[in-house]
Amino acid sequence: MEKTIVIVGLGQLGRVFAGGFLRSGFVVVPVNRGDDLDIVAARHPEPLLVLVAVAEPDLHTVLAALPPQWKKRIGLIQNELLPRDWERHGVINPTVIPVWFEKKKGSDAKPLIPSPVFGPATEAVLAALQSIDIPCREIPSEQDLAYELVRKNVYILTTNIAGLRSGGNVGDLWRQQREFASSVAQEVVQIQDWLTGQKNDLARLIEGMAEAIEADPGHLCTGRSAPARLARALQHADEARLVVPILRRIQQAGGTQA
Repeated sequence: MEKTIVIVGLGQLGRVFAGGFLRSGFVVVPVNRGDDLDIVAARHPEPLLVLVAVAEPDLHTVLAALPPQWKKRIGLIQNELLPRDWERHGVINPTVIPVWFEKKKGSDAKPLIPSPVFGPATEAVLAALQSIDIPCREIPSEQDLAYELVRKNVYILTTNIAGLRSGGNVGDLWRQQREFASSVAQEVVQIQDWLTGQKNDLARLIEGMAEAIEADPGHLCTGRSAPARLARALQHADEARLVVPILRRIQQAGGTQA
């Protein structure tokens, strides 16, 4: 096995990981948009990790095009990620990092809380992130990974969707409109229950979301992706035949800020 990391997608997060892997002694092979994955895989058939760092809308296109020899070496960092997303493409036992830091153009990476890591390449990922002073920790089990993925989804979806009505930052949303935010979170968890095929611990998830909010209360609730997140959530709710009245009222109001 090569001491090589292939990174598919060199956006803001992809470049952060590339820097960490380089600093911790790995050879990093970048794959940019339009590059032929089969050609890269022929040159590097057994990398330690193939980190898929593309944006969420591009994830399934990339996973569908993966060369077979890479499917046991995949790493994933996307938001709104669940096991069903990689299982449908035959990806086996990926290394998964629910990322709790943000990277904006022209600024350093900003951690909220330690990013959890699970999977075969955990040791290498931890070394990479620690080398660039990004807090991280190992997840002990698949059950814990399932919680961490849903927790991140609840934070992202709740703050984005609630923020379409409230505007402002996550700290003000949680301090001033906690009942509303909690109600949005409850409907988001219903959707996550359906997507994961299990009953998730609502109280624990809201507590976990609150921890992330308190770590960076000035974080803005919404970005460009917020309307698309609401639309996806409602699509899932329709498929699951869930009522989710608060999400539907936000959509009917046009996502305008109050």
